[in-house]
Amino acid sequence: MSYNVIFSPGCRNYWHLHPGGQILYCTSGEGYYQEKGKPAQLLKADDVVEIKPNVVHWHGATSDKEFVHLGVSTQLSKGAPIWYGKVTDEEYEVCRK
Repeated sequence: MSYNVIFSPGCRNYWHLHPGGQILYCTSGEGYYQEKGKPAQLLKADDVVEIKPNVVHWHGATSDKEFVHLGVSTQLSKGAPIWYGKVTDEEYEVCRK
């Protein structure tokens, strides 16, 4: 299953995981990807992120730029995404430093 996602500046999704994994194809703007317990990665157009199954993570736009990615959920038979809590403003601010 694939989907095109547009994040306005400062917008981010919640911590979540995909039981079957996910692939992000960044198409424009700038954004962040972060796995729980690891530093955030800055993403730009043409970057690709392969997210292994059951890895808790979030992604979203930088504070000053829109971010667009094509997401692909893999191994759909393993189940739907599991959503956790909001990415706090404090967690998001760490990415900007």
